[in-house]
Amino acid sequence: FCSQQEHAYPADELMPLTCRGRVRGQEPSRGDVDDALGKFSLTLIDTLDTLVVLNKTKEFEEAVKKVIKDVNLDNDIVVSVFETNIRVLGGLLGGHSVAIMLKEKGEYMQWYNGELLHMAKELGYKLLPAFNTTSGLPYPRVNLKFGVRHPEARTGTETDTCTACAGTLILEFAALSRFTGTSVFEEYARKALDFIWEKRQRSSNLVGVTINIHTGDWVRKDSGVGAGIDSYYEYLLKAYVLLGDDSFLERFNTHYDAIMRYISQPPLLLDVHIHKPMLNARTWMDSLLAFFPGLQVLKGDIRPAIETHEMLYQVIKKHNFLPEAFTTDFRVHWAQHPLRPEFAESTYFLYKATGDPYYLEVGKTLIENLNKYARVPCGFAAMKDVRTGSHEDRMDSFFLAEMFKYLYLLFADKEDMIFDIEDYIFTTEAHLLPLWLSTTNQTISKKNTSTEYTELDDSNFDWTCPNTQILFPNDPMFAQSIREPLKNVVDKSCPRGISRVEESLGSGPKPPLRARDFMASNPEHLEILKKMGVSLIHLKDGRVQLVQHAVQAASSLDAEDGLRFMQEMIELSSQQQKEQQLPPRAVQIVSHPFFGRVVLTAGPAQFGMDLSKHKAGTRGFVATIKPYNGCSEITNPEAVKEKIALMQRGQCMFAEKARNIQKAGAIGGIVIDDNEGSSSDTAPLFQMAGDGKNTDDITIPMLFLFNKEGNIILDAIREYEAVEVLLSDKAKDRATIFKGKMIPNYIIDSNLEMENMDQKSSENDSHKPNSKEAPSESQDAGAVSEEASGGGESSAVGDPDALSPASADSASVSMADQDPHSPGPAEAGAPEPACTPEDSQPQEQNTQTESSSKAHWDSKVQPMESILADWNEDIEAFEMMEKDEL
Repeated sequence: FCSQQEHAYPADELMPLTCRGRVRGQEPSRGDVDDALGKFSLTLIDTLDTLVVLNKTKEFEEAVKKVIKDVNLDNDIVVSVFETNIRVLGGLLGGHSVAIMLKEKGEYMQWYNGELLHMAKELGYKLLPAFNTTSGLPYPRVNLKFGVRHPEARTGTETDTCTACAGTLILEFAALSRFTGTSVFEEYARKALDFIWEKRQRSSNLVGVTINIHTGDWVRKDSGVGAGIDSYYEYLLKAYVLLGDDSFLERFNTHYDAIMRYISQPPLLLDVHIHKPMLNARTWMDSLLAFFPGLQVLKGDIRPAIETHEMLYQVIKKHNFLPEAFTTDFRVHWAQHPLRPEFAESTYFLYKATGDPYYLEVGKTLIENLNKYARVPCGFAAMKDVRTGSHEDRMDSFFLAEMFKYLYLLFADKEDMIFDIEDYIFTTEAHLLPLWLSTTNQTISKKNTSTEYTELDDSNFDWTCPNTQILFPNDPMFAQSIREPLKNVVDKSCPRGISRVEESLGSGPKPPLRARDFMASNPEHLEILKKMGVSLIHLKDGRVQLVQHAVQAASSLDAEDGLRFMQEMIELSSQQQKEQQLPPRAVQIVSHPFFGRVVLTAGPAQFGMDLSKHKAGTRGFVATIKPYNGCSEITNPEAVKEKIALMQRGQCMFAEKARNIQKAGAIGGIVIDDNEGSSSDTAPLFQMAGDGKNTDDITIPMLFLFNKEGNIILDAIREYEAVEVLLSDKAKDRATIFKGKMIPNYIIDSNLEMENMDQKSSENDSHKPNSKEAPSESQDAGAVSEEASGGGESSAVGDPDALSPASADSASVSMADQDPHSPGPAEAGAPEPACTPEDSQPQEQNTQTESSSKAHWDSKVQPMESILADWNEDIEAFEMMEKDEL
């Protein structure tokens, strides 16, 4: 700090190798990194409350006077809204918080009259123009003097921002509103948070890394807990702690459940795709995720926090510092280390939660490494490459704001502190905001009633802060028992290195093929598999089987790679099996001569219309598209318009097919598997995934049929030409299908015949002492009760005795005129009662009376053998649907 004041002030940052200040515009540009610099003495403001934590009250008083006297916030300079908020606005508010605390104690800062708060309010108003968007998400940059849209602003053309950039404002902005009584700041920050929450991926409850500030579309759809997203999650939980608003905790818990379900692979935290959360988006981790164990401590989930922290510590012991990014097998991916404090932060929180002296040893290691490898004559220099120990002429303001604050608090006893740190919450920049703000100047409703939250069954969601006596009742070895299996995880993951380099004749180590990157259609991948002794077998249902024979590998090292590949593939397969599956859907052929009796089990899509929310489904005639694969613009749109398009699987993404047929005017789509002989009877349920892009533009339903089921529709088209189908979440009974429509004569006749059969069956049963009373109303033998089907308790209509030989004898009886009590077409068209279990009473009785045994029927009715065959077919279809439902 003294070096910064001596060699760099009033510049924003110290350059510790050349002992001078970094002034923006006078040094070569570093790109986005320089957006944190605004010619407002950044490091001094960022360090204010650290001085008080370290009991440097005299230095703090002098520093505040310097800030008030020298700092100008009206510079014509474009700065990052995110960095300026957490470092400068947060620094001013943190300084104000401890200044009024010291003033109340009566020894220091007696002259202070809220000057830092006035500066914070001025800066807050300078940041507000960035929020001038339809979504409420702020522009990523703002000109301190001219705002955003001003001709001289030199900003305002951006379209994207990171999730953390827009979601890490609520603590500072709400604190500014609570301190000043001006609610506008908190309102803007809440609106931005609300928008991100509404735009989360609903099936996974994850958010992407970057989002379009105008449309709300996700630009980068990978999701993790590191760079670009990290502090969004942190501020949801801490906003609940500071402001007492339950909705923030409910949102955090919903996201946390998704993180632990998809991203957490203890001890790793790996990015995934928000639409395909079981698919890893990358094979490396960035150092910013080191904050997450500390957040898990605040949440009360200690075990995974200990595991991830221990893994990170093993990486640090290997490289002295945490590389900016490292792979899943702990090799350096990006070698820089800008003296980030996140690991020290998590170490402090874990020590507070466990009281385990092990974390004091970890802190000691951090301090020793800083002094040994990063200390230079004018301060501490960032590491340019942790492998070589080379330096970079850089010392970011967060190093003084956070690193020494957390390390001091780690070792400090209560008597070393001049105030109670438990009365404050840390912002993401470790600035101190007092908890009493939760009851001050409340101008906003605490509950967002318009937002729906997922009900989660998780005992960790108790709304309490961690209590060491509950978590670790007199068990100081608890944390050690969790750490012990991870003690050598880094060394065990890098067993080779030199041998690989030697084998490649100095060309550098060649990374092995990873399971998540493997593609069975890639010839290069197949060649690598062969070298590793792994053979690939194609199964009839389209899947592939992998078998490894170590003796067939090119070398022992290749055999080792092959074993690791197989282990990864097993783990990947296990993860995919745990993935939440959408239930199967139904394709029901409703045209002549099927009339709803043929129901095909279909795979759902993760995009397009959700048929479970549209009970009526989508009904229409089918049409084959050209080209049949649907991978380019449809050339026969006149044949597809207002119809359900049939297409073949393959050659492009499912979402691309859907967009092409939707553009051609189709009302739905059915993709038929191109794998000959595949069937839903033998293959697991297949669900169509999106293409990694936003699929909200697809509004039509899409279903997938295996080859065998698809051929049933194609054969029907060849025989009957006009084939109408119903796409729905489950099969419908005929009364539902034809409700409000003209009932085909076939169905009317079938109903009459079955009524007569019921009556005959009733007569026969009346002579049997143990027979049950037959239903009194006419029912459709093929009808399916929606309620029964949904409950898995449905059964076929009719008494089993109705199919006995005694009943079948009536097939030879000659039928004559229709009985006057039999329903005419109008009556028969009325909705039929759904099938009910034997022991329950029908909810609605038909007005028709029970026909006598001497009833005479119209002579155009079908032969009894045909009716029985149809009925058997209906029962088999019903049983198949019930099986599918289960």
